[in-house]
Amino acid sequence: MQFTVLVVDDEKNIREGLAEALGLDGYEVQTAADGREGLKAIESGIVDLVITDLKMPGLSGGELLKEVAGRYPGLPVIVLTGHGTIEDAVDAMRYGAFDFLTKPPNIDHLSLLVKRALENRQLSIKNRELQAEVDAQRKTSAMIGSSAGMKKILDLVQRVAPTKASVLITGESGVGKELVADAIHNLSPRKDKPFIKVHCAALAESLLESELFGHEKGAFTGANARQRGRFELANEGTLFLDEIGEINQNVQVKILRVLQDHKFERVGGEDTIETDVRIIAATNRDLKKEIAEGRFREDLYYRLNVVNIQVPPLRERADDIPLLAMAFLNEFAKENGKKVEGFDPRARAALYSYSWPGNIRELRNTVESAVVMARGSLIGLEDLPPTISSAQGEHDIRIPSGSSLADAEKILIRDTLAEEKGNKSRTAEILGIGRRTLYQKISDYGLEVPDAKPEDTGAGGSSETGGGDGQAAASETAEKQ
Repeated sequence: MQFTVLVVDDEKNIREGLAEALGLDGYEVQTAADGREGLKAIESGIVDLVITDLKMPGLSGGELLKEVAGRYPGLPVIVLTGHGTIEDAVDAMRYGAFDFLTKPPNIDHLSLLVKRALENRQLSIKNRELQAEVDAQRKTSAMIGSSAGMKKILDLVQRVAPTKASVLITGESGVGKELVADAIHNLSPRKDKPFIKVHCAALAESLLESELFGHEKGAFTGANARQRGRFELANEGTLFLDEIGEINQNVQVKILRVLQDHKFERVGGEDTIETDVRIIAATNRDLKKEIAEGRFREDLYYRLNVVNIQVPPLRERADDIPLLAMAFLNEFAKENGKKVEGFDPRARAALYSYSWPGNIRELRNTVESAVVMARGSLIGLEDLPPTISSAQGEHDIRIPSGSSLADAEKILIRDTLAEEKGNKSRTAEILGIGRRTLYQKISDYGLEVPDAKPEDTGAGGSSETGGGDGQAAASETAEKQ
């Protein structure tokens, strides 16, 4: 991607000298002789950075800076000033100038400033794109995800939601099974009816039966009044049984009867109660193994497993990490009153490289910690826990001393592609470049690319800024993991 730099200065020699030097750095350069001419150039085309003299006739550099700050927020401006106007330059910084240099500027220093300002702009654009994608998905669903695995889940949810079929959601702890249940209910005809949740593993066996089916007064010690159970409370709505693999055989028989006959009795009661409840169950256990070992009823398994939705672990859908991380960042930045806008490239690379054994729950906790620790507007590698920040450095890429920049870039791209097993989306994200740019460099260098994973062909990653291949649960969902 070639950046466009606008040089605004009423001194022709400085204007043309800077244009020549920046052109040698590979930038496309436009020039303007005063602030008004510079403003027209910004209005009529794409400008990525402005370098402007401070004192000019007509529209001054200070006035141009104010116009840019008000109308083009995020467009970096570097101010040039004479030695006698340093105080004015400091004032310009208060209005949002990226930095300032005294005239005549040191070209090497200016080159570094330009490079840094454009990197910040590119990173800001990428973070805004991620934010826009998070916001867009929140409007349609609480689920965030564009990886192949998440697209499959979203498709299943949309197909099964309008039906009455029982659904069994399986997957490791922390992957977002409760979120899937939420989505099914919210997209179903029962969305305005009760949605009752029972975390079976959190209740003692002696209490679970009463919790599910209710009890009559005097049914057991402490039963001082009649209590309606969750099946009764969820009538005409949805009942979510989380960690269904933890329930005992006695309760399994009663749940099976509700699924077959839509009837049950309260504990200690004789009256038969009819209920119209849709059951969604979830477990991190292998229920087929539980059946083989005699701990789970096979007939109940098939009643629950009319439709199975397997939620993959986060390590198998790493392309969802950027949007998940951004959703959590927004939540905790707001909660803690901090102006944290995104992640720097090294932090993003570390999030990609880590295996996330705790899945979305672990990612959420990590981002919360990072937001709290962050000192600036971007979360850096040093803000992440050591177990995660060290993930980026597990595989060193060695560039021989004396290599040209082109050779170094070729080695970096080649070895990162190899480490990511040909996944261009992740390679582009780690390197901080767009996928189109990566494709062009692969072609230019004649690199052989390993066979990519299937998800690398998914939608959402073709943006030139390189951010957009990713995203699985909105920030509110991690509380349910």
